[in-house]
Amino acid sequence: MTAPTATAFERPTLVRDGVYEHLRRAVLDGEIAPGERLGEVELGERLGVSRTPIREALMRLTQDGLLVAEANKGVRVRTVSAAEARDAYVVRQELDGLAAALAARAHTPADARALGTALDTLQAAPTSDYREQTRLDLAFHRCITLAAHNAVLGDLARDLEQRVALIKHQTRTYNAHPQTDAQHAALLAAILARDADAAREAARTHVQTFATLVLHDLARTTEETRHD
Repeated sequence: MTAPTATAFERPTLVRDGVYEHLRRAVLDGEIAPGERLGEVELGERLGVSRTPIREALMRLTQDGLLVAEANKGVRVRTVSAAEARDAYVVRQELDGLAAALAARAHTPADARALGTALDTLQAAPTSDYREQTRLDLAFHRCITLAAHNAVLGDLARDLEQRVALIKHQTRTYNAHPQTDAQHAALLAAILARDADAAREAARTHVQTFATLVLHDLARTTEETRHD
């Protein structure tokens, strides 16, 4: 019997991983906008690397669902349909509610400090800086998920955060909404008070508020595109 051929070991390439992380962050932070095309040559010149790590990074980001490949057109940052956004926010309402409830029960003193710092930083950010507002908003909600101390929830939340980031940058629905600060404060207060039910409800209410705004904006932009 012939012995199976061992899969060749491929040593991790720091340049490849660095390019992937850099481009992933640029998409999630809105530096590269939804619908924008990414060229291997241009990216290689901008980052000072060869096309190989660029190509590998773009493939990984496509597998992640952040980019979409189109025949004879290369790749672009994926845009989200109204139906997908609706589905994403239905799931986010449940996951964020669960994360808040678990964080209320499981958070440590270090988690409490991190949550307070994250919210203070978000509230201090300029309301006119949309990208920074979005980045810090997602970071605050990520802190809540970390405070839940549930690895499976963390994996699910990472994928959902990517979708939400795309939606936010596509619609440019500002986080500096009149209700945002009060809702964030209520959410944090419930978590720190270890009131799981109140934390779950505060998180769900917050998601519902923004789901309504996002879906309204997507419907409006779709209608404008139809008439262009």
